[in-house]
Amino acid sequence: MSTATLPQNSTLVAEALRKVTNISTLPEVTAKIVATVEDPKSTAASLHKIVAHDPALATRILKVVNSAFYGLPGQIGSVERAIVLLGLNAIKNIAVATSLGQLFRGIKLCEGFTAKDLWTHCIAVGVTARELARQMKVPIADEAFLAGLIHDTGLLVSLQVWPDKLKLACETAQKTERDFCEIEREIVGVDHQQLGQGLAELWKFPRSCQLVSGYHHQPTALSDTNRLLVTLVFVADTLCCKQYRGFNLTALRQKYEDGGILDVQIDPMLIEQTAGRLDEIVASATAVLA
Repeated sequence: MSTATLPQNSTLVAEALRKVTNISTLPEVTAKIVATVEDPKSTAASLHKIVAHDPALATRILKVVNSAFYGLPGQIGSVERAIVLLGLNAIKNIAVATSLGQLFRGIKLCEGFTAKDLWTHCIAVGVTARELARQMKVPIADEAFLAGLIHDTGLLVSLQVWPDKLKLACETAQKTERDFCEIEREIVGVDHQQLGQGLAELWKFPRSCQLVSGYHHQPTALSDTNRLLVTLVFVADTLCCKQYRGFNLTALRQKYEDGGILDVQIDPMLIEQTAGRLDEIVASATAVLA
């Protein structure tokens, strides 16, 4: 399939990103960690040097590392050891999750949902996408977790810049069976995918994660080489929305087959098995990240 041709409203996206204040830049230490891990010359020692200067983050990393989420044998007593055991990408993901969790305050999106419900959903999608990647034995589990965590951050931009319009979009979605992104484009003028991709670019996240933010409801709009990660998040998003994991209006009526799952060898049986284990999969991550 040819490269994606989703409708873009770059002017509106740029305007929105200029207006956001508390989410336009990642905390300095997190931005440094992302940049360090993305640099192929970086080492565990260079990452440890950054984390060591933020005691609160170091403590949080050890809490997550020693939780059921990673299931490591024995207690890990130092961040340096955690980096060696888990790798740079896993530590980056914990740092990003710690930072992002602070952005999802208890502001109301619409009746029945707050920003905290949106964060609960993002955690669920991240850990579910990670599990799908593991079960498929593809080496992108850490990437899938990060991509799932940030897939809906475009909604944070809408919430800050156009709260009334986003509320109306959500209320419309609650009353109809229309596509959520279509409702957003009609009411807000742009959808959360476009805003999310712009924000991921601003945050200098990997290109693969930018594409997930921008196309997680329409993975078939991308060329085949870019689709596996996006489709994994599409499936995880659909699964978590159907099982009411936090804010679920965006993909509640999404169909797995519309994501082209067979094109990237995602077995429908795997989706069914994962759906049956979702409580177990999500519980350990929610306990330490929510």
